[in-house]
Amino acid sequence: MRGLRPIGLAAMAVATMLMSSAAGAQDYPSQDIHLVSGFPAGSGADLIVRYVAEKLRPLTGRTIVVENRIGAQGNIATEYVARSKPDGYTMYVGGGSGVSANMHLFKNPPVDVPKALVAPATLHRQAFMIVVDAKRPWKTIADLTAYLKEQKGKASYASAAAAGAVLGEVYKQSAGLETVQVTYKTAQDSLNDMTSGAIVFGAHDPLFALGQLREGRLRVLAVSAGKRMESSPNLPTMAEQGVPMDLTAWWGVFVPAATPKPVVEKINGWINQILKLDESKQFFNTAGGDPFISTPEEAQAMLLRSVKDWGDYVRIAKIPQM
Repeated sequence: MRGLRPIGLAAMAVATMLMSSAAGAQDYPSQDIHLVSGFPAGSGADLIVRYVAEKLRPLTGRTIVVENRIGAQGNIATEYVARSKPDGYTMYVGGGSGVSANMHLFKNPPVDVPKALVAPATLHRQAFMIVVDAKRPWKTIADLTAYLKEQKGKASYASAAAAGAVLGEVYKQSAGLETVQVTYKTAQDSLNDMTSGAIVFGAHDPLFALGQLREGRLRVLAVSAGKRMESSPNLPTMAEQGVPMDLTAWWGVFVPAATPKPVVEKINGWINQILKLDESKQFFNTAGGDPFISTPEEAQAMLLRSVKDWGDYVRIAKIPQM
């Protein structure tokens, strides 16, 4: 009996902890919720975080605080959330693609994503785009490819994100091009070089690409998704034009791995309610994305698959580690 007593006490402690966790989940939310943004306040990506915060307020009945923790390509925000108390009151709203890619882009990533984070919900997905100066004659990928082959290694293209680098490299390999990649800090930084002719094309995010398309500065030749996006149904895919690929960047909501399941499910329900709004569809479509509704299980599977896929993407695009 004496030998069993420690086991009995341990079992009681575990049971008490589980009951406390369940009670906490039942009362959730009972305090302010913090959404962590890895982007500068006022930036296009940060506006997405703030849109989610605005729509969460009436659903939760709580104050939603947006915290900007920028730097290290989102690693600072990711690590902050991963090390937060797993109670659903601190969430990272950002790119699942970026979180996954950072596992392979950094020699010593601060977070082991599959172990440290859970994705209660996906938010939206976007396709990256091949863009050219609107004054140039190219209307299709075939037109662009023919020109680039004539130029051999003298031509160059712009990228400013890992997904853009992957899109450009897959296109190069598929078309047998020698075009040289030039990396910019932001897509906006490449605009003058594209419109002056110093850079032939860009492989950029849809927020930038569609904004420049609306202003008449750039022309979009193709998107990287496997099928046309609801947000831009008139834009053909790379696959339609003979370059097979299905590359999309996606956003989600992330919490520490030990967050109780009832809390995860409640967060999923809130996000899905937001995504079903006509206003949300219009908001994400304007940013070049499609709302992406999922269950908690589907969202987590997406995260795990994305971590694996980005290992392959980084290798294909020969992106050096930092």
